Amino acid sequence: MIKLLIGSKGSGKTKTLIEMVNNAVTASNGNVICIEKGEKLRHEVTYNARLINTEDYSVNDAADLYGFIAGVLASNNDITDIFVDSALKIIGNDVAAFETMLAKLEKITADVNLVMTSSIAVEDAPESVKAYT
Repeated sequence: MIKLLIGSKGSGKTKTLIEMVNNAVTASNGNVICIEKGEKLRHEVTYNARLINTEDYSVNDAADLYGFIAGVLASNNDITDIFVDSALKIIGNDVAAFETMLAKLEKITADVNLVMTSSIAVEDAPESVKAYT
């Protein structure tokens, strides 16, 4: 299941994501993963969640992010939740590639809660992206 938190920069998406990560750790019987660009969430996300910085793994576009998420899922069957902060920023703000990536991710995340934040105004988002909100 994919859920997108979209909106303009500064609309509280990351704060909501942090709360969701910390709540998921409490409720989950498996592993919770949080993927971010940089290290801004280090002090906000509970240490019980696996926090991964995409910059450490040269994730720079939609194909990289898809492959990274697929690899994380392939390496651990106990993952219940994956959270990605600033997904559109991670992939270089390529909205068309973002749409394609979401469709591909849908096929491999049927048994996982995948939540992503993206700074795109709701009115500017394509319908295929809005479908995940």
